[in-house]
Amino acid sequence: MEKFMLIFRQNPAAVQNAAPEQIQANLERWITWLNDLGQQGKLAGGEQLTPNAKVVTNKLIVTDGPFTEAKEIVGGFVIINAANIDEALEIAKTCPNLEFEGSVEVRQVLVQNS
Repeated sequence: MEKFMLIFRQNPAAVQNAAPEQIQANLERWITWLNDLGQQGKLAGGEQLTPNAKVVTNKLIVTDGPFTEAKEIVGGFVIINAANIDEALEIAKTCPNLEFEGSVEVRQVLVQNS
């Protein structure tokens, strides 16, 4: 099994414009999706992220972020176990984050041999 990180990006305006019932239904889909991944042994970890952040530039300047001009924010991530990138992509396609103009970036975790 390989490990892949699924990084969840969301358009904050799309969520703000959603009805409370839509948001609640999406939350319930998230809970079910994560529970299903856990029961299948696919979920290896992950966390939701706060909407505020700090950014350090190459000039060692610290600024507040995410920036107001950003059209999407990173809302969280999970690490999954999958046989290969194709399986990881199939799992990503079922993610509730795809609602409200969201996206899922899939990246393989590089495991270095000691």
